[in-house]
Amino acid sequence: MGITCKQLFEGIDCTIIGNAKEEVEGLCYNSSEAKPGDVFFCIVGLKVDGHTFAQDAIDRGARVLVVERKVYLADATDVTEVVVSDSRKAMALAAANFYNHPSAAFDLVGVTGTNGKTTTTYLVEHIASVSGHTCGVIGTVGISIDGQVERASRTTPESPDLQHTFARMRDAGCDMVTMEVSSHALDLARTWGTAFAVTAFSNLTQDHLDYHATFEAYFEAKAMLFSREYPAKRVICIDDKWGEELLSRCAAAGDHVVSTGFSEMAQVHPISIEYSASSTTLELEARGNRYTFTYPLVGKFNVSNVMLAFGIGLELGIPGDQIVEALKTVPPIPGRMQRVKAEHDGGVSIFVDYAHTPDALEKAIASTKALSQGRTIVVFGCGGDRDATKRAIMGKASLAADLSVVTSDNPRTEDPLAIIDAIVAGMKDVSDGFLVEPDRRSAIALAIEHAQPGDCILVAGKGHEDYQIVGTETLHFSDVEVAAEELDRAFGKA
Repeated sequence: MGITCKQLFEGIDCTIIGNAKEEVEGLCYNSSEAKPGDVFFCIVGLKVDGHTFAQDAIDRGARVLVVERKVYLADATDVTEVVVSDSRKAMALAAANFYNHPSAAFDLVGVTGTNGKTTTTYLVEHIASVSGHTCGVIGTVGISIDGQVERASRTTPESPDLQHTFARMRDAGCDMVTMEVSSHALDLARTWGTAFAVTAFSNLTQDHLDYHATFEAYFEAKAMLFSREYPAKRVICIDDKWGEELLSRCAAAGDHVVSTGFSEMAQVHPISIEYSASSTTLELEARGNRYTFTYPLVGKFNVSNVMLAFGIGLELGIPGDQIVEALKTVPPIPGRMQRVKAEHDGGVSIFVDYAHTPDALEKAIASTKALSQGRTIVVFGCGGDRDATKRAIMGKASLAADLSVVTSDNPRTEDPLAIIDAIVAGMKDVSDGFLVEPDRRSAIALAIEHAQPGDCILVAGKGHEDYQIVGTETLHFSDVEVAAEELDRAFGKA
C-alpha cells in the first residue's frame, strides 16, 4: 500500500533531505525487522538510541530514515533522511497518515487510570455490542476485533502497531472501539494523532513510579488524555483527588463531562447496593434517572467500573435502558475476580484477580471478605524489574486478609527471594498472619491446605496471564488452571 515520502509526512513539521517521491512500503522502529522499502524511525528510547541502528536498517533494505540529528552511514547513496524535532510524535503522525487516519472511522473510547481499565473497556464493548455495534477492544488482555481475540505485547501498542490495528478494525467494519490507554503510552506519544470520541478516567493509585518517579508526574501523564491535544467527551470518576482535579480542568476547558462516583455530587452514583457471591444488585442514579438492575460481577470496585462504563455509554449516545439491559448479561472478565471452577472444591471458593497495586489489592481483599462466610486468604507477590517502592506497601495492604501467603509473581531478572523480603518488610509489625512460599503453585496449594469450608482464597497479581517470567524465560503458568488443579488434588481424593 505504498505512498510517497512526501505524502507520509504531510502535515508534519519536518525537513526532507533527498527524494521526497521515494515510495514507502512500511513503517519500522526496530532495525532487525526492517524490510525493503521501509521507513526506519530512529527513536530515542529509554535505554537505547535508534540512531545507532540506522545503518543496520539501511542494510536490511530501508530507504528512508527519520532522524532527530545527522547520522553517518557507510553508504548514504539514495538514502532519504527526514529530520524532525521529536521522532516519537513524528512516527505516530506518520503512522496515522500511512493507514489513512483509521481512528476517524469509528467512535474510539480511551480509558486510563491505574485500576479498572480492562474491566471498563470490556463492559463498554459488551454494552455497545448488545446495542448493535460492531466492536473492537485493545488492552492488557489482548486485542479483540469483532469477537476474534489475539494476544498483545503491550497494554497500548506502539504507534505504528496501534494505527495498523485501528486500520484492521476499520476494515472489519468496527464502528466502536474501546482501548486501555497507559501512562507510558501517553508519555511516549503512542496515541499521538489519534482521534477519540470519549476519554475516561478511573482512578490513580501507586504504580509505575519506577518510570514516572512521582505521583504528580504519573498524574500529568494520565491527564494528557484530557488535554486540548485529545479533544473528546469526558467521563471522570471523582472518587479521588486526582479525578476531582481532572474534572476541574475539563470544566474550565468547556469540555462535555459526565462525572461518576460514590458521592451524590457525581452525575452517575449509587442509591443502594446489594452484594452476593456471584452478582451485585445496584440502584443507580444517572443524570436524574434511576435504574435498578442485577449484574453478574462482584465487589465494590466493580461498582466503580460499572458506573464508569455507564457514563461512557451515555456519552456514546446509548440510552440508559439499553445500557442496563446489556449490563445484566455481562460475561466474566478474564482474571478480574474470576471464580475458579473445579470438580471438587471442598466448600472453598477461589477468586483470581489482576490486583497488582496496593490499592487494587486492598479493594480486592475487601470485596472477597464481603463474599466470604468464613476467612479470607490471599496469595500474592510483586513483579520484578518494576516499581520496587510499592512492595512493602503491598505487604502491609495484604494484612487486611485473615491470612497472607507471600510468593513470586513475575520475578523477571530480579532475585525472587529479595522481592519477597521487600514485601515482608511491610509486614514486620505482625509476628503471624502470613506465610512465605516462593514457589507460586506451592503457595496456592498452601493456601488451600489452610482453608476450611466457607473460606475464600484470593490469588492476586497475575489475573488473566497464562505465564510466569522467571529470569529471561517465559514459562506457562495460569493461576486459574493451577488453582483448579490444586483444589481437585486437595479435595478430589476418594
